This record gives sequence, structure tokens and C-alpha cells, in this order.
Amino acid sequence: MPVVVPVTSLAEPMATGAPLPASGSPRFFVTVGAPYVAPGPFPPGQSPSASGAPAQLPPVVNDAATGAFVAPVPRPKGGPSGWEFVAAAPDNRTFALAGGTLGKSFRFFLVRLEENGQPGEPRLVPEAEPEPEQVVALALSHDGTRLAYACDLGEGGTKVTVLDVATGRRRDWTTFGKLMDVAWAPDGRSLATVGIGWGIGLLDLAAGGSDLRKASRLLRSSTEVPLPRSIAFTPDGRALLYTAGHDVNRLSVDGGEPERVARTAVPAGARADLRLSVDGSGRHLLYTHDWRAYRVDLADGSATSAPIDIGSTQPRDGRSAVVAW
Repeated sequence: MPVVVPVTSLAEPMATGAPLPASGSPRFFVTVGAPYVAPGPFPPGQSPSASGAPAQLPPVVNDAATGAFVAPVPRPKGGPSGWEFVAAAPDNRTFALAGGTLGKSFRFFLVRLEENGQPGEPRLVPEAEPEPEQVVALALSHDGTRLAYACDLGEGGTKVTVLDVATGRRRDWTTFGKLMDVAWAPDGRSLATVGIGWGIGLLDLAAGGSDLRKASRLLRSSTEVPLPRSIAFTPDGRALLYTAGHDVNRLSVDGGEPERVARTAVPAGARADLRLSVDGSGRHLLYTHDWRAYRVDLADGSATSAPIDIGSTQPRDGRSAVVAW
């Protein structure tokens, strides 16, 4: 595992403000898609970009019920060459975006939606330190003041970072194992983590040190969580929802046995790497497959789906979009 010097400029990584309030069922979700390179060969002057770099699919706002295109998110000055992650606060108006530029570090932005879904100008989160590592997961605290993200360090190592969106100050924890996702507790005092060679854990943000294992309480071992990919808290903070293959399970933060609450409605044989987003009410979750948005009612496990319209004819290279609401 590479030597990593943890950044400890953020003395209090907790996010203890009041959660941004949910107001019924979400009306919008924000979609990002990974950069693509269109298949060649290209006629002279018609390559995807003059530099040969991947072309960008801009983030867009979609109607939560129909998947219809609402508006593009403006490209910020100094924005990345490709957007890869989006996370949401429970108010369905405050979103975080993350992406990387070739040869440069990841950058993080906040964007706020108006009541009609029109996005404002994305605001850059200050960088107290650059983030050169490969980001693999992103979460926004319920009060909108902190970002949490996980980075793949290579050679079996993972880093979890909490970043203050106002100052750019941050706090790091490292461990062995491959984390797949992180999620904020509603009270902002802990993070749920899930991954391969790790399982499901709760990181106590008030704990000292930089060792993720020592600061965490393990709820399920990696042998008990097959094919983990995504995790989220229920709004009351008493339980976690996580994907295990194509199943969505609920697990009490006090431990015990998980309960299956839904099975994702993707075709047989689809990849079991679904990333879920739970709405502020905790009633519905959202995930994507093959550029369709699936909305699951957690009360009865039923699901509806709609195509995701990005308002563009650009190729999407077969990879699913990443969405949050």
C-alpha cells in the first residue's frame, strides 16, 4: 500500500447542522455520464476533440417522474473534462458534482436548483490540498456543509476523506480493502462504508487517529456482504440500505440480520454494480441501468422506470448514467 500522509486540517469533520428539509417526493434528479471516446476512424477534422481527449457529457437535470430533460448544468470555469459523480442533500435542490481532468486532480462543485429545476452556476469547493487519487464514491452531508468521498489508492488501499465545502479543509482515514461507497448519517456524526475486503462499517467522525478500521464499528463482514456496491442511511438514521448483487437490503445500525426490501428490476445477467440514491423522505430509491432510471417504492418493493433524456444526441458508450435526487 502506498505511503499516504493523512491530511488533518479539519479538526471537526462532523456535519452537525440541521438537515436540509425534504418536501415530499423528489421532483428532479441530476444525471452525470462518464467521458466517452466515439469509435473511429474519423474523417479529417471530425475527431471527438482536437486533442484526442474524451468528449464530455455535461450534467443535466431530469424530471424525477418521467426522466424528461429539464435543463443542462452550466459548465463552470475551470470545470473538469469529465463528470463522474453526483450526490444530493435531502432537499432535492442541493447537489454535489465531482470530476477529473486528464493529468490533473479531481475537483468538486456544488450546484443549487431553483423551484422549477433550473440549475444555478456550479460553485467550486475550495481545495486545501489537491486530490490526485482516483475517486470512487461521493456523498453530501444532509446539512450541505461537508463532502465525503472514497479514493482507490491502489495495491489494496483505500482512503476516506471528509471535506468542508466552505474552506476546503479536510480529514483523511486510510485502510486496506476496496471501499465502494460512503453515506452520511442524518446527524452528520458518522459515515457508513461498504466495500470488498471490508464489509459494512460505521466510521465515528469524532474518533481520533487516521486508521479507518480503528475508528469504525464493523456491522457486517465482507463474507456476509456478497457483491457490495452502494449504501445509504434511512432518514431516521436507524438503519442502512445497501445493495448486495441485485438485492436491496435493510440493516439496523445496531447490527443483527439484514432484511431484503426490494430486488432490482434489471434484466437477468445485468451487472450487479448498481449505485442507489434514496430520496429525502426515505420512501423511494433510485438507480440506473442502460440509461434508464428505476424508481423503487420501498413500502412494497414495486418499481417503475423511464428513459433518461439528456437533451443530446451524443453517444453514451453503453455505460449507465450516475444519478442522485
